[in-house]
Amino acid sequence: MKVVSTEKAPAAIGPYSQAMVLNGVVYTSGQIAIDPAVGDVTATTIEGQAEQVMKNLGEVLKAAGSSYEKAVKTTCFLADMGDFAAFNEIYGKYFTGKPARSCVAVKTLPKNVLCEVEVIAEV
Repeated sequence: MKVVSTEKAPAAIGPYSQAMVLNGVVYTSGQIAIDPAVGDVTATTIEGQAEQVMKNLGEVLKAAGSSYEKAVKTTCFLADMGDFAAFNEIYGKYFTGKPARSCVAVKTLPKNVLCEVEVIAEV
């Protein structure tokens, strides 16, 4: 196994890695809308937070030797399913290969963000 770490995405806020690579597959931890430049959440809308999440995921995937195009499966967590359409608009700009996906609404996310996304992708 290989630990993936990049300063271009937020550092893990707990006892976990940004991602792990095993047998040519990268498994990312869930990314939230922390802006790595300031170390906190700066966006307040679902669109702004989704954009930051996608940027963070892109950096983690890149550090692992992968990309959005190599994504096999994503899991998306929304604080409010009413944000589904707006979230999808942003998500669709990045995951153009249309990987398999689960999307669920949850009661609360870390730092009270509006969305979180994790990815499994080919390296």
